[in-house]
Amino acid sequence: MDVSGAPNGARARARRAMRVQVSAIAVGLFLQQGYDETTVEDICTAADISRSTFFRYFPTKEDALFGLSSDTGERLLAALAARPSGETPWTALRRALDPRLEEIAAGGVQAGRLVRLIQNTPGLAARHREKEAEWHQVLRPEVARRLGVNPAATSDPRADAMIAAALGCLDAALIAWTASEQPPELPELLDRAMAAVG
Repeated sequence: MDVSGAPNGARARARRAMRVQVSAIAVGLFLQQGYDETTVEDICTAADISRSTFFRYFPTKEDALFGLSSDTGERLLAALAARPSGETPWTALRRALDPRLEEIAAGGVQAGRLVRLIQNTPGLAARHREKEAEWHQVLRPEVARRLGVNPAATSDPRADAMIAAALGCLDAALIAWTASEQPPELPELLDRAMAAVG
């Protein structure tokens, strides 16, 4: 074991734990008070941290909500790359979204409220679109490979179209999921959305 790496590992774990704790507090306040109505000072007071400490962990207030999903693109890529080579690219994309659906569904009622908050808050909706654009770029080489397309060939629109459609279907499924008190399961909604496109 590399002893010299241990302190860095411990620091990284402590930093991650602090980010999770402050993010959970921030999300609770956003859901209770509203996103725009919640200030960084409110979060700092509830978390018992200074403003400078907050900004060491989160560059913006939005990051307190989205910062913990910063590795979502990489996790989606790992799930996609693990899919069998015999699957069609569309099916592989659908199945690669399963872990993300499980994460969201595991959040239960609070996850639904958070999805609605993001959808109904223009700044958060815009940030969500930025995140999806990042996921798109991360997924593109693998989708292109599965299509038999050179990932560097931007003149072929198929990989971009397929990723945009899949992420659009995910958004549509989430909107439907939050629109009813007793919606179908999220995977079923995504299946419906993707079947309508594919």
